[in-house]
Amino acid sequence: MSDEIAFDRSFDVPAGRLDQVTPLVRRIVAPNPSPFTFTGTCSYIVGRGTVAIIDPGPDDPTHIAALLDAVRGETVSHIVITHTHRDHSPAARAIQAATGAPTVAEGQHRAARPLAIGEVNPLDASADMDFRPDVVLPDGEAVGGPGWTLTGIASPGHCANHMAFALAEEDLIFSGDHVMAWATSIVAPPDGSMGDYIRSLERFAARTESVYLPGHGGPVRGAPAFVRDYLAHRVAREAAILRALDRDVETIPDLVRGIYIGLDPRLVGAASLTVLAHLEHLVASGRVVTDGTAAITGRFRRAA
Repeated sequence: MSDEIAFDRSFDVPAGRLDQVTPLVRRIVAPNPSPFTFTGTCSYIVGRGTVAIIDPGPDDPTHIAALLDAVRGETVSHIVITHTHRDHSPAARAIQAATGAPTVAEGQHRAARPLAIGEVNPLDASADMDFRPDVVLPDGEAVGGPGWTLTGIASPGHCANHMAFALAEEDLIFSGDHVMAWATSIVAPPDGSMGDYIRSLERFAARTESVYLPGHGGPVRGAPAFVRDYLAHRVAREAAILRALDRDVETIPDLVRGIYIGLDPRLVGAASLTVLAHLEHLVASGRVVTDGTAAITGRFRRAA
């Protein structure tokens, strides 16, 4: 199995345009491009006549207006949220005010683990801490409308309340930020957990849906094989960390410099948190040790 991922970054859909992606699914891209969101957040409309909106996106009046215009004359029965980062869920409030539809999600935003003594969560600013779903959807439960069914697939890792949704009628998954065609997902403690993320990927690798519609970028095709490449990438990243520790590289800044060659400077912080997530996983599995709790400022070494 290769640890190289065949990313597809050819997605050039302009923000604000309504596209028919499949017979049941329409898409509008929000105008929020960045190194973390690619060309912007993909909001999806599922069904005809009575519809669900998946990930209404950021609190952007232009994007909200485009979504509401796209469903004019239809009934919005559900506003479905894959997770509560600010590029995915805040527009739900305006969409709900306009349509009266209930929000559906795994739960409210929360960290994957308790904060260590003295630890400050650097990710709070990116989280929609005010969101509370009207409908808390357990793993494996579904919501639906005429001709469509969305079944929740708990997929923690990117954040603790991440949930993907399977559309049975078209044999596809709305994968949120769990699996994307254009890049790997950021897993950043304390919001994210690498152990949870790897277990979620293993669960997805065992599924049969061949197409994922992600929160950013174009569709993932050949999804089971793509997920296996995602898993191989994570295994290779941990192997690279272990090799660096064997060379007495002890700190996260030094690990990032040695592993992420040519990294966009804007992504150094995210890469550092991802390395911390890997180290937390390696410490939990007994392959790496550190003094006290694994921390961004800590020193790490191979277990004896």
